[in-house]
Amino acid sequence: MTLADLADAPDEATATDTVPMTAAVHHIEIWVPNLSTAASSWGWLLRRLGWTDGDGWADGVSWRSGTDSTYLVIEQSPALSGTTHDRMRPGLNHLALNASSRSEVDSIVAEAGANGWTLLFADRHPYAGGPQHYAAFLHNGDGYEVEIVAPD
Repeated sequence: MTLADLADAPDEATATDTVPMTAAVHHIEIWVPNLSTAASSWGWLLRRLGWTDGDGWADGVSWRSGTDSTYLVIEQSPALSGTTHDRMRPGLNHLALNASSRSEVDSIVAEAGANGWTLLFADRHPYAGGPQHYAAFLHNGDGYEVEIVAPD
């Protein structure tokens, strides 16, 4: 399916369906195989990007965006059907998060190794996403990838 195919799909929305949007994303929930390890790596990264600690419970923890009502949850659910994440399989490939500047991207990369993250595509960093896209692609021990993107 192409974007043209999607554009030709019938539009069921009407002018009366206007609802103000308060956040582009309400929340993201990521199931992890080890809550303690994931809370350490995700917590460091999200706090480093300005997210604040949210709720915590026996099987999970959350962080709130510093810019809107979006929140991110990691959970070690008792309903997990496996113990590994593979970003190359169907499902989430990576999560892209905004940095405030190129220097913040650089600082995060410098600190990432000590906080459970490894730089991907080091030979093309910081332009692994293309010549006009300044970003760091990181992955953690559980195999999750995060792209930290500097503003244009």
